[in-house]
Amino acid sequence: MDIKAYVFNKALEAKEGAKSLAKASSKQKNLALLKMAEALKKNAQGLISENKKDIKIAEEKGFSKALIDRLTLNEKRISEMSQGLIEVAALPDPVGEITKMWQRPNGMTVGRMRVPIGVIGIIYESRPNVTADATGLCLKAGNAVILRGGSEAIHSNKAIVTVLRSVAKEQGLHEGVVTFLDIPEREAVMEMLKLEGIIDLIIPRGGEGLIRAVTENSRIPVLKHYKGVCHVFVDKDADVKMAEEICFNAKVQRPGTCNAMETMLVDKKIAKAFLPTMIRRFKDAGVTLKGCPATRKIDASLEKVKEEDYYNEYLDIILNIRIVEGIDNAMAHIEKYSSSHSDAIVTDDYSKAMRFLKEVDSSAVFVNASTRLNDGYQFGLGAEIGISTDKIHARGPMGLEELTCTKFIVLGNGQLRE
Repeated sequence: MDIKAYVFNKALEAKEGAKSLAKASSKQKNLALLKMAEALKKNAQGLISENKKDIKIAEEKGFSKALIDRLTLNEKRISEMSQGLIEVAALPDPVGEITKMWQRPNGMTVGRMRVPIGVIGIIYESRPNVTADATGLCLKAGNAVILRGGSEAIHSNKAIVTVLRSVAKEQGLHEGVVTFLDIPEREAVMEMLKLEGIIDLIIPRGGEGLIRAVTENSRIPVLKHYKGVCHVFVDKDADVKMAEEICFNAKVQRPGTCNAMETMLVDKKIAKAFLPTMIRRFKDAGVTLKGCPATRKIDASLEKVKEEDYYNEYLDIILNIRIVEGIDNAMAHIEKYSSSHSDAIVTDDYSKAMRFLKEVDSSAVFVNASTRLNDGYQFGLGAEIGISTDKIHARGPMGLEELTCTKFIVLGNGQLRE
């Protein structure tokens, strides 16, 4: 197979899909999404059958139980995929929204209008549900999507895409609105990343290694979601009970996520009152705790935290604890070790809360709330395609609005430049 030609032709197909979507009304896009939702549920058994092929290969290769769980499709997960498309259909359509208008002295009116980005390439690993989620969000925002899932889920992804493309065609859209690279060769990704002018944006979803490889090799703009090294700082003026609940939720509720706390910072003036109960609660939940020297003076059973541990995204029930000399020391730690994803302060002091919001440079900064809330659905954006740690174009949870860009529109009645 000529992989270069194969990927190029797939991308051209997606480009045609984008042209088709540019003409589609909100009603047509919404109906397509609802019909896709129905079709996924209707074809559930066929999808599960194809998914079993991926699971069998994964088991033969000795994949971990966690990875196999992420790979697995069942009726409940297919129902959730279906419901996700229904929810996206119900969201306001950002395309065509005029965000601002102003009049110039010469009488012309200038404004900004939201428009689709065009063709979005999604490179992702493991979870087949991303295939439907990404398709739904991109389609609603008027973008064609070219998908490159991991080889470990190739049968599942192909089956899902077949269902979605069939519905797109039935609803009068070009099949290229959902395009899939159905070959496992890594070379396909490298060729995909060269197609500037055809693919408009790349969004990698997966581990840090994948994201760095994509960024280093892409000629196309990349929206990045690097690791989540997230912090909660417990200030000396914190409500102790509130701080305990927030910290426990931020670490334990779902530790394998990018917005879970990896380091808990505690003001030394509250440490002796706060830490013994908090440590006991973490231990009861099975959390492995690593402490700085001051923390280990309070509880010597904690492992010694190493310098490199502060950079770690554990994605596990492991937590660093560090006692700090107030808010300045806490923010200095965050500036050095944070990945600019999600960071929080627990305090009843208004001035310190405002300082933290202003000075901590992360995609989401919280006062008296868990970092686990950094999520498109929790923020009221509806579904999201990921959490960007970039600063240009989109930052934080990327919902429909972040999958569009703007263009200037000018309304005149014969104005000329002098």
